[in-house]
Amino acid sequence: MLATIYFLVDAVFLTVARPFANWIAAHRIFESLRIRIVSLRPYPTLALFAVPLIVLEPVKPVAAYLAGTGHIAMGMTVLVVGEVLKLVLVERLFSVSREKLISIPAFAWTYGRYSQAKEWLESFEAWQIARRWRRLARYAVRSYVQEVRASQRLERVSFQPR
Repeated sequence: MLATIYFLVDAVFLTVARPFANWIAAHRIFESLRIRIVSLRPYPTLALFAVPLIVLEPVKPVAAYLAGTGHIAMGMTVLVVGEVLKLVLVERLFSVSREKLISIPAFAWTYGRYSQAKEWLESFEAWQIARRWRRLARYAVRSYVQEVRASQRLERVSFQPR
């Protein structure tokens, strides 16, 4: 049960992290870093891939401790920032070096099991409903933001006679 909750938290944050990771990838500033990462051999790439997991994975228990000791806002902030940062780094590193990582037999086996578990989870009707709700919520937020921006533009226009 705890493992399921643990992975569901990652799945929720991944919906936020993926667009952010794609936004980062579009910037030229990170091009030289990407070139360096691509030039690594498979096992150094695996070591680099493990760094954000090792450093940022303790964020969840720290956030739980903070929330449990009454610092709920701080706990939520630590959880959100740490998880999004971890997932953005992992997502970018994986997308840049996927083929090298898959060439490592143990990683390929683990990734295969992860993919199977993800497909199994996504096959549930509850998952499908949650995805529909997420799309509807995203649409509602975008519509609201567009309405606010349009009304602000109208307020800026002055119709005073000369």
